[in-house]
Amino acid sequence: FAVRVDLGDAAAEVLLSARIELHRASGRPNDRLLLQDQDDVAARLGYGDADAFMAAIAGAGRRVAWLGDDAWQSIDAWVAGPSGSRAARDREVGPGLVIRDGELRLTEPLASDDDGLALRAAAAAATHGARLGHDALARLSQLRPLSGSWPADARQALIDLLGSGDELVTLFEALDQYGVWTRLIPEWEPVRSRPQRNAYHRFTVDRHLVEATRNAAALRDTVGRPDLLLVGALLHDIGKGHPGDHSVVGAELTATIASRMGFPADDVEVLERMVRLHLLLPDVAGRRDLDDPGTIDSVANQVVDITTLELLSALSEADAEATGDAASSPWRRTLLGELVERVRRRLEGEPHRLPTDSADQDHLLDQAGGRLLVLGEDRRLQVVAPDRPGLLSAIAGVLNLNGLDVVTATLGAARDGMVVDTFRVEPMFSRPPDWSAVERDLSQALAGKLPLGDRLQEKAHTYRPRGRTAARPAVTDVMFDNDLSVQATVIEVRAPDAIGLLYRITSVLSELGLDIRHATVSTVGHQAVDGFYLVDASGSKLTNRERLDEVDAAIRTELSRTATA
Repeated sequence: FAVRVDLGDAAAEVLLSARIELHRASGRPNDRLLLQDQDDVAARLGYGDADAFMAAIAGAGRRVAWLGDDAWQSIDAWVAGPSGSRAARDREVGPGLVIRDGELRLTEPLASDDDGLALRAAAAAATHGARLGHDALARLSQLRPLSGSWPADARQALIDLLGSGDELVTLFEALDQYGVWTRLIPEWEPVRSRPQRNAYHRFTVDRHLVEATRNAAALRDTVGRPDLLLVGALLHDIGKGHPGDHSVVGAELTATIASRMGFPADDVEVLERMVRLHLLLPDVAGRRDLDDPGTIDSVANQVVDITTLELLSALSEADAEATGDAASSPWRRTLLGELVERVRRRLEGEPHRLPTDSADQDHLLDQAGGRLLVLGEDRRLQVVAPDRPGLLSAIAGVLNLNGLDVVTATLGAARDGMVVDTFRVEPMFSRPPDWSAVERDLSQALAGKLPLGDRLQEKAHTYRPRGRTAARPAVTDVMFDNDLSVQATVIEVRAPDAIGLLYRITSVLSELGLDIRHATVSTVGHQAVDGFYLVDASGSKLTNRERLDEVDAAIRTELSRTATA
């Protein structure tokens, strides 16, 4: 009991000190620690930076929550009373391990050389749905850290623990509060309670890793190596506690950790590749043209084999669910599934198959009869219109004006002066699309009767966000890739999200005489990442350095202008 009080007092002191300094900094009794206050309060309390400060806040909050949950469990057990005779209560579940009244206890003195005891105890508790008691946790915290290569039973106990689903979250928290987890994996320390101050993530880094592992446990039957899936999920963001690209740093750490766990060299290589590429599938699915053979070849060359593809697919799903709703929407899952299937066929040696929609497009062109045709169903839109510069920007602007965000745009080649463009959209305000309004506004915009730029600027001003409370500032950048596609130059534009952003970027590209073959739009919180497949007026890639610089400067100028408007 004294240990619990001491742990609680230390956590309460962190939270109370932060509250007092927040009141002083804001000059009012405000208990909401907003983003703009974090640097000031961190400096007042002597923390190195806001990340260190928020890690302390998260750690204190976790400790208070865990102690509260633990106290109520103890009260419930006391109210329920003993469950029977001592013989019935003490159930042996391993050497020196018994369960009594729902709590796992150690019955023998600790052996200092028993490297696998902590993991065996946690795995036994998970298997039998028991709690790890404070006495057991305190004794396990005295064990020496695991060193050298793990014994086989310790590695298997870890796999059993990681595959226990909901039990993993509870047991991890207990082991972590007593410092046992970092004795098992010392590289875990930099991610303990580490904040992720963005709109994407809802958990600290360590809790996110545990949640992803819990989700991965439900997907074990979808892969040939469930043990690698669980360990890969546990370690996929382990590099976030270090400078540099967390995927690259994490892969290096994973190689060290997996070798120490006793995995053979081939398995270590797969785990390292999983961590290094854990963002590959969702990034490509959401930002690249899946109909481009270069996209599929690039992913297949990096993934190497179907075993890794299956693991990365399951890891991507588990990771997205642990991240938040923005990362696991039905549309994102659909795109991911399409990418995985195409890469699988490529790895199996099948030739790339282009979409067989020419008959459908011919039918739509006949139906349009040379005039504008707008066909919307659910969240899919097809527009048949006379080919003209700026058509995409006009459609994008009209969709934005009607409360719809473009997710992907696939632009057809011109036939007899007409094009068929296909869009996937998402409502901004949870209202279903009004396709008749879209058709009316598009017709007026193409006829020059709807001032799109002015109307979008008015709407952007009306819905301008009034402040950010949980995110870092969005970055602005323009990047080119001439290797990803054999047919087009790929340009990726990162900018703060805003109504009309796609309209403004595509307007600039149109004014530069560029033809957009495909566009993808990815927005998380206030960060937009838009990808475009571009060719010049002759249908060729942009290979001239001066031309690329011109495009870069024009886009940055437009983004700068709108940012200061």
